[in-house]
Amino acid sequence: MSESLDASGVGGSETPNLDFAGTTPYEDYVQADVLTHLQHLRSDDPGEMVFLVTTQVMELWFTVIVHEWETAARALREDDVPVAMDALKRSLRELEALNASWRPLAQLTPGQFNAYRGALGEGSGFQSAMYRRMEFLLGEKSASMLVPHRGAPRVHAELEKALAEPSLYDEVLRLLSRRGLRIPASVLGRDLTLRYEPSAAVEEVWTELYAAPDTHTDLHRLGEVLTDVAELVWRWRNDHLVATRRAMGAKTGTGGSAGVTWLEKRATKNVFPELWTARSHV
Repeated sequence: MSESLDASGVGGSETPNLDFAGTTPYEDYVQADVLTHLQHLRSDDPGEMVFLVTTQVMELWFTVIVHEWETAARALREDDVPVAMDALKRSLRELEALNASWRPLAQLTPGQFNAYRGALGEGSGFQSAMYRRMEFLLGEKSASMLVPHRGAPRVHAELEKALAEPSLYDEVLRLLSRRGLRIPASVLGRDLTLRYEPSAAVEEVWTELYAAPDTHTDLHRLGEVLTDVAELVWRWRNDHLVATRRAMGAKTGTGGSAGVTWLEKRATKNVFPELWTARSHV
């Protein structure tokens, strides 16, 4: 990549082509000109740029991770565990990059954040449609979270579809059932538009899998990569909490949210819950 951006030709035997009739092939593919002109600042504070760009970068990572988890869910539905594992493993690196996005914002003082906070108006991260799709894929379903998007038909339709579809974890449990493991019919036939609730019977299945890892080796590995995903999601929530607490303390969040109080509740919850609780019984 570095050589492709170096017009000197150093490192190669020939000077790269610099003469194009229109835009460069790089621009045609990456759309960099579009990306780098999407920042429309609403204040004179120099810190607003990093806040806006970091938020936009987060949205791009949300998009990639949704793509990976949808790929994994589809592969699991087709009993293709290797393809699902590859997508989930890629998402781990992407989640790490997403979580690192908090670093430019993590040291904001209240004064620095307040300098451009008013530019957000009623805007708030909980209104992110792509983040909501991530949450739905994790089993964190909520029909009420479609309400903010009623004015955007395409986005609303995508969220409505995601709400009704099996989550990533639903597809995992269906796979376990097809492999002969005792997933209750009540779990398999649950209302997919509702948040996934932990099941003692599902916990028992994971306990059995972890107690005898050589019996279903691929399922044991799947459980571990899902635990890695869940851990990074937990870290995302905690990093969000810490960054918000530093920037605004316990004040009401943007968009009328409960701010730190709401984030604290979220930070106590684990996704794929039985993968965590089963460990106490192995």
